[in-house]
Amino acid sequence: MTAAQTAKPDAHVGAMPIVGLLGAMLSVQVGAAFAKGLFPALGPEGTTMLRLAIGALMLAAVLRPWKVLPSRKNLPWLAAYGVTVCAMNMLFYAALQRIPLGICVALEFTGPLFVATLGSRRLLDLVWVGLAVAGIALLSPFAGISRGLDPLGVALALAAGACWGLYIIFAQKAGAELGVRTSAYGMAIAAVLALPFGFGAAQAHLADPHVMAGAAVVGLFSSALPFYLEMLVLARMPARVYGMLVCLEPAGGALTGYLFLHEKLDLLQCAGIAAVIAAAFGTAVAARRPAPSLA
Repeated sequence: MTAAQTAKPDAHVGAMPIVGLLGAMLSVQVGAAFAKGLFPALGPEGTTMLRLAIGALMLAAVLRPWKVLPSRKNLPWLAAYGVTVCAMNMLFYAALQRIPLGICVALEFTGPLFVATLGSRRLLDLVWVGLAVAGIALLSPFAGISRGLDPLGVALALAAGACWGLYIIFAQKAGAELGVRTSAYGMAIAAVLALPFGFGAAQAHLADPHVMAGAAVVGLFSSALPFYLEMLVLARMPARVYGMLVCLEPAGGALTGYLFLHEKLDLLQCAGIAAVIAAAFGTAVAARRPAPSLA
């Protein structure tokens, strides 16, 4: 879940940009795994608040957003962008407390997938949407297929995906004026909005060096490092390659969850994740331009 960027429309891509983007995606999933380890102490609300606050400070140090101030006309879009950043992260971490990381990422990924096909009249795009719906069905406890999943966790992950879809729209509107500094403003707004929800849970641990070190790791791996890597590679990466590689995020989430959190998925759950990845991949191949990723 990194900063909103636009990949280069058409150019030859070497190995290093691909490795850099894969590193950024892996960094986000590792950050989520560390965040889940903080839930017993901070809960998802406290973890979200600290992640947003630390991420905002890191992005402010790198981007210096005060050098480009938003216009009055752009303020509503920027505010909407910050609200969706906060809601998306709060919902994602709340879902992550209840369901495995790989499933959580796959369900959330349906948000930008549906935005990418929104308004399309091509039959092929409807096929990708149908494939994504099939993947959701395989991951849904309501269908009686996927065992042991918390229905509330699934609903929260889908809600986070809806916020991701709105985030894409608002990021494009706000980013037209502010460029990459949009993510720094949005993260700061989100951090302020998260304070009432997470400060009470985090307050008792603010002086705990172990908890704060973990929160710093989450801020680094979930915000600063992937943002920096994407900044380096996206200017040299074709849009289609970017879109196709980002589709691997649910698989990265499943692998990270297995390695770091010992979360095992059954075959049907893996099939559901694979269906969402295939749908996103097909959409990216056919799309004219990629959707931004998260902030």
